[in-house]
Amino acid sequence: MPRPVYVLAMGVFAMVTSEFVVAGLMPQMAAGLAVSVPQIGYLITAFAVAMAVGGPFLTIAVLKLRQKTALMLLFAIFLAGNVLAALAPDYGVMLVARIVTGVASQAFFGVTVSLCVQLTRPEFRGRAIAVAMNGLMLGTLLGLPLSTVVGERLGWRAAFWVISAIAVLAALATLAGVPRLGRAEGSGSVREELAAFRKPRLWLVLSTSTLIIGATFAAFSYFHPLLTEVTGFSAGTVPLLLLGYGAATVVGNTVVGRLADRYTVGVQFVGLTLNALFLAAFALLADRAVPAVLLMTGIGLVGVTMNPAMVVRVQRAGNAGPLVNTVHTSFITLGVIVGSSAGALAIASAGLRAPLWLGAALALLGLATLLPERGRLPRT
Repeated sequence: MPRPVYVLAMGVFAMVTSEFVVAGLMPQMAAGLAVSVPQIGYLITAFAVAMAVGGPFLTIAVLKLRQKTALMLLFAIFLAGNVLAALAPDYGVMLVARIVTGVASQAFFGVTVSLCVQLTRPEFRGRAIAVAMNGLMLGTLLGLPLSTVVGERLGWRAAFWVISAIAVLAALATLAGVPRLGRAEGSGSVREELAAFRKPRLWLVLSTSTLIIGATFAAFSYFHPLLTEVTGFSAGTVPLLLLGYGAATVVGNTVVGRLADRYTVGVQFVGLTLNALFLAAFALLADRAVPAVLLMTGIGLVGVTMNPAMVVRVQRAGNAGPLVNTVHTSFITLGVIVGSSAGALAIASAGLRAPLWLGAALALLGLATLLPERGRLPRT
């Protein structure tokens, strides 16, 4: 695997750590900015919406730049957003900062995936994407606990300064370790990039990604209350269980990366089938500690870990250009928004197990989007 792919994973790690930092610092930020905890929660929503909506527009703005130049510009915008967050005197400025970092993060993911394609041979693209996406998995596994600990011990502003420092290190590593390449394979003028979206199959493929992520986040967003109030674990035990879940995502992402190029549709079919079964079984056995932990780990193995196969399938349906990859990431973010928000509604009407049933239903819908390509299931 080319060394620059590992360097790109550092940048992804910085972006994902910034994405999750607010979730771990809600009480401290609410006190520091003199607002309520629910208002801090809106910062998470604003970040996600900025990613989904603003990311593609920023990608269009950098389409004519060389890939490495585009990454450095996106690092600069991301860093500016995090520094603004660290210095924010009030809630309004913090909201702007989160929007800026959200837009930059989304565009960064799209350009990074396209660069992975340029750096590797076609038969190894799935593995390269898996390596880069391990930055995402490690950001979830280590970034959130790290920023939470820093914020609790040194103050919430320190967490944003630490993320800024990580971003600077990742940018310097990118500057030194990523070769200067031309524009991405499949990229051209804005009109040429937009032409890919005239293909009906691409929209079907994008919907599969939304449902895969939506199924997982319908459950993941509410693991903490589910494990404490239904399964009966103590609040102090849950972070350790979530570390185990995060480790499972790293393992699953690596395995899927090795299979994604040869069995693109088949991997997603198996992943969605297993995820539906794990989610439904978790809903039935959530009050039993051992099955609950095993099933939660299973969800970690086959949920967000479908990313490499999802990316390969999208690139084959559209192209490998930055805009297609960024829009794909927007559909993934849409899955997070749909899964978490619909999960909240499900809890309000049917209790804490309801998001698990919702996730199973979304996984089954995802399987339905694969049926038009059932002839590709053994191999694509």
